[in-house]
Amino acid sequence: MTASASAAEPFKVMALYKFADLPDAAAIRPVLAAFCCARRIRGTLILAPEGINGTVAGTPDAIADLHRYLLAEGPFDTRLAGAEIKFSHAREMPFLRMKVRLKPEIVTLRAPEANPARIVGTYVAPDQWNALIARNDVVVVDTRNDYEVGLGTFRRALDPGTRTFTEFKDFVARELDPARDRKVAMFCTGGIRCEKASAYLLAQGFEEVFHLKGGILAYLEQVPAERSRFDGECFVFDERVSVGHGLVEGEASLCRACRHPLTAMECADPAFVEGVSCPHCAGDAARERTLKPARVAERQRQVELARARGLAHLGDDATRTAQEQKCRKQARKEASRQRQSGQ
Repeated sequence: MTASASAAEPFKVMALYKFADLPDAAAIRPVLAAFCCARRIRGTLILAPEGINGTVAGTPDAIADLHRYLLAEGPFDTRLAGAEIKFSHAREMPFLRMKVRLKPEIVTLRAPEANPARIVGTYVAPDQWNALIARNDVVVVDTRNDYEVGLGTFRRALDPGTRTFTEFKDFVARELDPARDRKVAMFCTGGIRCEKASAYLLAQGFEEVFHLKGGILAYLEQVPAERSRFDGECFVFDERVSVGHGLVEGEASLCRACRHPLTAMECADPAFVEGVSCPHCAGDAARERTLKPARVAERQRQVELARARGLAHLGDDATRTAQEQKCRKQARKEASRQRQSGQ
């Protein structure tokens, strides 16, 4: 990236995951949170006994510090060596706050037999992926959820139509057969879901299971657009909403009422009202009861008035202030811990 491009996109984004044995995840959680907040890093990291997963953003120096902390200098020792890590850049900070969450799984499938640390499918490098999915004897499966698939996917890929990853097991039982589908190639956003899905399929008796190493993000980063077999944009779980080839920020936006990603065509739909509704939630009875559209519309009006005056909306300012206070508090705790450990 050139100096001018770096200046235009001052925030560095790091997406990572690693299946690793972390029985001490609960003890690591507050230390990791304090480390990130002390450096004004924002985003979400998930810790579980099976590993780590998440996406964060900050200045390039802050992300470099975190990278070293995770792989060598921090409480993980070398357990995260070989983690799948992807870097990209953003024009604005894509996250509101820093969260380190403790969960039973880093990606929820609720299938104990799916253990990538024990058995996993064959990794396929992005530059080898086109040749694999072009084969007639290979079933190609998108392991992401329906709203992600709607923005873009690989040609020939099956859409499981899932709303959550746990529903993927039902799709396998309903649509795939190990006696018939002897070669299955799977992909997801960053590689984590398809890696766990590959372990699940192998546990169900499928013979040859492949998955895209680094996921769609690695593919879009490494494969030239003119050779691409990926149509559309890739949904990402931050304020960028989507990315395209070269991991440049995409054109998709997000419905602030129901959080569904929207294409440019959907934004042109009469049902789309910024901050109020979109074609996916307009007229939804459940939404009408829970979101109170009149209140949502009034908040959006206040946001637009604040923008017109060149001011931050009160809610945005309150969020920023609360986050800064939380970061200062966690930074003080980390400093105190370091002083005590040095005594």
